[in-house]
Amino acid sequence: MFNRILRSTKRWISNNSENALEEAYQSAVAIQKIEEEHFKGQKIDPKNCNYGDKVFAYFDGELRSNLQIINLKLGQFKTSKSVHNFLNHNGKSLKHKQEYNGLTETIYTQDLILERLNFIDKIIDKYNYNYYDTSLKVIEVKEENNSNNSVVKSIPKNKNNLEPSIETVSDKTSVLPRSFLRTLDKIRQEIDPKSIETENNVINKFRKSRYKTAISVKFLLLLIIVPLLVHNLSKIALGKVFVDPYFDNHEQVIFINQDLEEEALIELKTFEENLNLRTIIGLTPKLSPEEKEDKIREKALELADNFRGKSSNAIKNIFADILSLIAFGFVIFFSKRELLILKSFIDETLYGLSDSAKAFLIILFTDIFVGFHSPHGWEIILESITRHFGLPENRDFNFLFIATFPVILDTVLKYWIFRYLNRISPSAVATYKNMNE
Repeated sequence: MFNRILRSTKRWISNNSENALEEAYQSAVAIQKIEEEHFKGQKIDPKNCNYGDKVFAYFDGELRSNLQIINLKLGQFKTSKSVHNFLNHNGKSLKHKQEYNGLTETIYTQDLILERLNFIDKIIDKYNYNYYDTSLKVIEVKEENNSNNSVVKSIPKNKNNLEPSIETVSDKTSVLPRSFLRTLDKIRQEIDPKSIETENNVINKFRKSRYKTAISVKFLLLLIIVPLLVHNLSKIALGKVFVDPYFDNHEQVIFINQDLEEEALIELKTFEENLNLRTIIGLTPKLSPEEKEDKIREKALELADNFRGKSSNAIKNIFADILSLIAFGFVIFFSKRELLILKSFIDETLYGLSDSAKAFLIILFTDIFVGFHSPHGWEIILESITRHFGLPENRDFNFLFIATFPVILDTVLKYWIFRYLNRISPSAVATYKNMNE
């Protein structure tokens, strides 16, 4: 039974890897077909055709789409191949046929796999230095911001390095003010006829900027949606399979900590006092001791069901949060290029703000998290966290955290202002000091 399941699993993984490689290969063939039919066998570039902007934009979109498919499917092929090799250490690389329960399927040969991979590399290597794309090996962006003319550059990666190297405004420093250097560079470009930007260059810059923004927004949404979906789905699945049956079979398990029990006692006592008050002032008819005891018992059973649900929900949150954190880590691990693009986009956005806007955000952040009234906010955050995980509240830990963490956060912020922001945007630091005084 186990061997049959293992064979089926290996067969499914093998088919999945081969299908992924085949789809990547077909996308590369599609790119080659466009080159041969419309660009005289050369790469897809405005210099190699006589089409207008709209026609070339169509071919450019097809190229980007196919490159994205190649990047995605090659990653899927690599992952499936690694899992298959782990499950089958004695697998042969020669072409052969395997039979499982009367079904026969053809396995890719080593030579065929290498042939397809070499063809794919041959196609995508042409576009290493032309497009801003997460599926390519080069990210080349150079944009000027209108507010502070910050420049964001990226250096093409070599073949031995799998990750692009992006230099952002937060990493770049200079002995002279960058505004002075940018002014000299602008004058040099204006007097040099070879460096005058053409209309195509302006259009390409706009496309790169728009594509970078789209990738950043999509990746941000992915970082939010994936953990939330994993959290909710795992909470429902694990709750029904493991947590809910445990609390249903052990009816005496109601409170997982003493704080929940004290909260239930306070609610029951409040209900009893409220019942006595309504009886005394005549809002409800006078109850006999037996009737009063029955109402209190009904309220106690209702509270027991309510707090049993809170206890089980707290345990579900622990497992669901762990799984959502793992899902978040997987998204980060398999999206390194998107992460670099997002970092460049955030740096450009934040450092591109005006000096007064930067100072406003810094003051707002410091007043909320390290300001005079911040201890009350941290108390609410800590209480919410302990309630979320069903942990008993520890007042000593809360006071120690509030006395240390905001101080550490304030020190880190001041160091960042002194070490980085003061060199990148000294006028913003001066504005911050004037607004804060």
